[in-house]
Amino acid sequence: MRILLVILFVGLLGSCNNKPTTMLERVKKQGELVVITRNSPTTYYLGPEGYTGLEYDLISRFANELDVKLKIIIPESFNQIIPMIVNGDAHLAAAGLTITDLRKQAVKFAPPYQEITQKLVYRMGINKRPRSIEDIGDRQLEVIAGSSHVERLKELKEDFSELSWIENEELESEQLLSLVSEQVIDFTIADSSELSLNQRFHKDLRVAFDISEPESLAWAFPISTDQSLYNMAVEFFNKLKENGELDQLIEKYYSHIDALNFVGTQLFLRHVKTRLPTYQKVFRRAGKESDLDWRLLAAIGYQESHWKPRAKSPTGVRGIMMLTLNTARQLKIKNRLDPVQSILGGARYIKSMVNRIPRRIQMPDRLWMALAAYNVGYGHVEDARKITQKRKGDPDKWVDVKKSLPLLSRKKWYKKTKHGYARGREPVKYVENIRGYYDLLVWHDNQEQKDISSPKEIKTPAIDSPVL
Repeated sequence: MRILLVILFVGLLGSCNNKPTTMLERVKKQGELVVITRNSPTTYYLGPEGYTGLEYDLISRFANELDVKLKIIIPESFNQIIPMIVNGDAHLAAAGLTITDLRKQAVKFAPPYQEITQKLVYRMGINKRPRSIEDIGDRQLEVIAGSSHVERLKELKEDFSELSWIENEELESEQLLSLVSEQVIDFTIADSSELSLNQRFHKDLRVAFDISEPESLAWAFPISTDQSLYNMAVEFFNKLKENGELDQLIEKYYSHIDALNFVGTQLFLRHVKTRLPTYQKVFRRAGKESDLDWRLLAAIGYQESHWKPRAKSPTGVRGIMMLTLNTARQLKIKNRLDPVQSILGGARYIKSMVNRIPRRIQMPDRLWMALAAYNVGYGHVEDARKITQKRKGDPDKWVDVKKSLPLLSRKKWYKKTKHGYARGREPVKYVENIRGYYDLLVWHDNQEQKDISSPKEIKTPAIDSPVL
């Protein structure tokens, strides 16, 4: 009997001391996923509507999948990321990390989610385009310390012994690209994804040549016998790829960046300086009244009329926001050529379109569909959503609906719709242009804010590391 009691006591004691045995169990018990990332436009940053970025969207979804909160850590420099993962300072790194053979010796990579190439970047018109590594000569090449760019340069140096570069431990790729544009340095190396996002703002940047074959980006985990959290990440990415959500996220950040050509961008930026100041206060007022970003409204106004108050189309739409006569009457606008009436009325109309889109559709898909409806009509957008469903796409995702809109010009498809024929390519181009103008306005607005800040304030990090 005494032996039995001892066995029961030991069993009860053991059950009381049971602790999570795997990393996944510990994360769930603690209720927190700790992730290292970077403050950059390709990863994580503070946008007009809150924190955003491709990596941020991915890790937020992963944390939701685990039903835990997300804690983000921003290291002081890029070259701290891998060591911090090795030391166990975070559960994973989601920082736009390229998979390399050297890094695979230190960390374990999850399935890749994006492909990039490393590109040598120079400023057009100032530097003669280098055609090969030898052409760099003694001109200044500066790259991010600890990056895959450094690894690649070390490989190239084996064949080109005179190759030299500076490793910057303080700046991100975005800042190095700015230094090239400002003629502070001659060259830098950037991933194709980073360059494509920043080239919109620095149209003088050009690619000399690729210095690598296509490479993959992925999350990095500590090398461990405990694969529980890593295996969940594998399942997570497999699911994202199968249901198309990964493609939708990449579309969200990259699909519109080539919408504006060099001439169009330069003209727009010139009009930002010469025309926008006249109407900026009205756009700000319209933004407050409609609960829409004033810069979005300004982007729409530019797409419609290039901010010309007396603009007129062959179909009879007029004014900065190019309102039809019937729409103006509905909005009780007496004079479409009056900039104040046009902008305030256009903002109300756009807001009504946003409210008309089914509530279950999340932002920003809801906004892009509303803008398409503003351009081509709500009925045609609904027809495109129905076509999307027939084609086994997601009618609540802009990335799928925008593929169906052009079909409204094909008899095979529009004869089966309620509202018939439409020039469906136009609303797609319309939305992509507005997204491009909007990004440029946000960038320009941020530059102006920096100009009025003190040097100390400019050096202050743009964001803290929040616990969400």
